[in-house]
Amino acid sequence: MANESGTVLVIGGGGKVGRRVVARLREQGVEARAASRSGEVRFDWNDPGTWKPALEGVDRVFITPLDVVPSPTPAFTAEAVAAGVERLVLLSARGTGVPGYFGDGPSGEVHLAGEEAVRASGVQWTVLRPGWFMQNFSEGEFLAGVRAGELALPAGEDGASAFVDAEDIAAVAAAALTGEGHAGQEYELTGPRPLGIAEALEEIAAASGRAARYLPIGVEEFAGGLVAQGVSREEAELWAAALTPIRTRAEAPVADGVRRALGREPRDFAEFARDGAAAWRS
Repeated sequence: MANESGTVLVIGGGGKVGRRVVARLREQGVEARAASRSGEVRFDWNDPGTWKPALEGVDRVFITPLDVVPSPTPAFTAEAVAAGVERLVLLSARGTGVPGYFGDGPSGEVHLAGEEAVRASGVQWTVLRPGWFMQNFSEGEFLAGVRAGELALPAGEDGASAFVDAEDIAAVAAAALTGEGHAGQEYELTGPRPLGIAEALEEIAAASGRAARYLPIGVEEFAGGLVAQGVSREEAELWAAALTPIRTRAEAPVADGVRRALGREPRDFAEFARDGAAAWRS
């Protein structure tokens, strides 16, 4: 029987996944609090003084972690349990715990700390491990390149990812927050097939008429370009490291997490492109 009473705190409630989780919960009649530094409920990972007020009256939490070392997720998890939270759903990442998956980047360390904390929390927990989001092309870091007609990335000549739709991630999160049978589960979330960057751009062009070519570049050229645009060297190198599993095709294998959690196949990139075509026409 679905647990739809009580209140859910959605940390990162304005982000790609978080805002979709909030929308789905509210569609189900669940009270959902969208928490962020400037959201409905103030929550700042860098200000632990905001944590306890955000947790007041909450029995379930969706955690979008902060990608820094050391991770604040373990401390927050302890505070959430002390506040009476009974269920935690953590947005982690595909490849967590796999040595070298993110190159030399810290993302694996950050997510591993979060996963270990929720598993040891003593309350119900579910871990979501999505791969690269389809929405990076429509509302994220790849959008400007697509609109400009050239997307330059250090993703290799034949790199690939089984890109996952953020709508599917949100659907799994909502199910884990409100339904039964998800406690203690780790869901690796992907789309139904791997695509190279050039193939994804072809799907976008077919759906929207916006043609763009993929330009494979080196890691240092990519990071240097971001720094020239005002991005810090640390953040630029983090982005370059995050692209490692596409370049190495570690993101290419299709996982069964969406099917196990929802009993259906994940959305295909072509469907995503058709539904989001307006993003590339503007």
